[in-house]
Amino acid sequence: MARLFRSSDPAAATTAPPLPSPLPDLGVALSAADLRATAYELLVAASRATGAKPLTYIPQAATAAAKMKGAFGLGPSPSSTGGTAAVLELVRARMGVTEQADARIRRALLRVAAGQLGTPADSMVWPLEFVQKCKASDFLDPLEYEAWQTRNFKLLEAGLLVHPLVPLKKSSISAKIMRQIIHEAYDGKLETGRNSESMIRLRNAVVSLACRSLDETSDECHWADGFPLNLHIYKMLVEACFDVDEGSVVQEIDETMELLKKTWPIFGVNQMLHNLYFTWALFNHFVMLGQVNSNDLFCATENLLVEVAKDAKITKDPDYCDVLGSTLSSIMGWTEKRLLGYHETFNTGNIYSLQYIVSIGISAAKILVENQDTSYENHSGVKGDIDVMRSRIETYIHSSLRSAFAQTMEEGASKRSSRNRMPALSFLAKKTSDLAIKEKNVYSPILKKWHPLAAGVAVATLHACFGNELKQFTAGLTELTPDTVQVLKAADKLEKDLIHIAIEDSMDIAGGKSLVKQMPPYEAGTVMANLVKAWVKEQIDKLKGCADQKLEQEVSLFFFTPISYLLCIAITLTFYLLLRLHCI
Repeated sequence: MARLFRSSDPAAATTAPPLPSPLPDLGVALSAADLRATAYELLVAASRATGAKPLTYIPQAATAAAKMKGAFGLGPSPSSTGGTAAVLELVRARMGVTEQADARIRRALLRVAAGQLGTPADSMVWPLEFVQKCKASDFLDPLEYEAWQTRNFKLLEAGLLVHPLVPLKKSSISAKIMRQIIHEAYDGKLETGRNSESMIRLRNAVVSLACRSLDETSDECHWADGFPLNLHIYKMLVEACFDVDEGSVVQEIDETMELLKKTWPIFGVNQMLHNLYFTWALFNHFVMLGQVNSNDLFCATENLLVEVAKDAKITKDPDYCDVLGSTLSSIMGWTEKRLLGYHETFNTGNIYSLQYIVSIGISAAKILVENQDTSYENHSGVKGDIDVMRSRIETYIHSSLRSAFAQTMEEGASKRSSRNRMPALSFLAKKTSDLAIKEKNVYSPILKKWHPLAAGVAVATLHACFGNELKQFTAGLTELTPDTVQVLKAADKLEKDLIHIAIEDSMDIAGGKSLVKQMPPYEAGTVMANLVKAWVKEQIDKLKGCADQKLEQEVSLFFFTPISYLLCIAITLTFYLLLRLHCI
């Protein structure tokens, strides 16, 4: 896995904003910087508990070589500072934690370890421990110390009062005491001395709330494993798996992952939650890279979606299902925005990425349908008993081609001038034929992977689009003009081209014949013949009227010549026969 995703192109830089987070809001004023600092503190604490790095100070000179290698993207050399310790140092740099802050964390951990030697990291409420073990003298700036204290109190509030793993009872005395003390802390009225009465009361309340369990028999500690606080903090650690400048996954991904796993007991994270959130992180970084040299990110996302699909089938955890729905909806929202107008999004220069986006969009849709996410079904119309792949591909084709057809109509109207007397529908017929050929040659070969009749669906869509315009045109026709003849001939040629593509692409595939039959003919020849007949009838009626008028004049003058009347009739019949022969 470590060989993946590394791009050597300096152009692969963040160019787009990130996707909206799939996690619900915390409801507590904790900034991204607050969550990032907390995540690193807990990572160091968890690593300390498993012996990742001794709790001793490391001189700056001793880490200079490791930092130099990290700056050039090189792995750690086999030395005393190698292994997990070096990876943790790289994570610190990627998370933007200063050396002073790191040293302060380690001093606090030494003080905690002195009083609670051997206590597992996931059995301690770390914000409380840090508040009690860190002093104002540990900070260079009193304002920094005050902000640090406030952050830890907010973490206690978020983890034990707002998002506890075990729901609180309204009658909880410990919760009332804790709220009161935290409000005092926010107002600056709390004495934070280790042996102060307020801190003793706070510790008792925190321990009482944190040591509750769902089965009321376990002594586990729960303060950072309530949803969504746990994932809000954990996502900051996941971001440490990506290069800050390039956005690609770091070379030390395997070692970094092993480091992150040490925090799982604290956050209540398991492999399924990790797979789901890391999938979103991979996809999000692809988006932020602006799709530049990031196909590996897409491939990794697709591979992880396979694991997510397996996980989703075996769990009914409500929190997991909530994150699953919001994560996949976030991914689908981005993919469908581009696929519903893929003619505008993709061209010959970036057509290679179409297959990745379609694949991920289809995979996300299948997972949502298989897990009966009703909110998504209501939103998109996709049902569990429908072939998801074909349904989504047909939706993409219909939407994109209708948009492309509408744009073609607008371009045709804007480009027409007094010198270009080609009828609008003749121009549109030619452009529609060009659009069908482009669809067949560029897009259908890719979409055919998910829908074998992709080209047939496309030409059927274009056939219907042009048919609607032609129907409106013919509905108002009263006479056959040169422009009308040109339009009807262009429509007839377009229809033959579209049917040829449909037959060529679909006739040997199940459902291909029915697709062609669903394309109602334009009947341009019939329309033209009917107009000719109407015109001939009109001319005959005119001639007959003239003959009748002549007859009446002759009768009125007592000068009747049957020969003149028969001559008019003969001329009319001859004219009619000539027109019939011309039409044939």
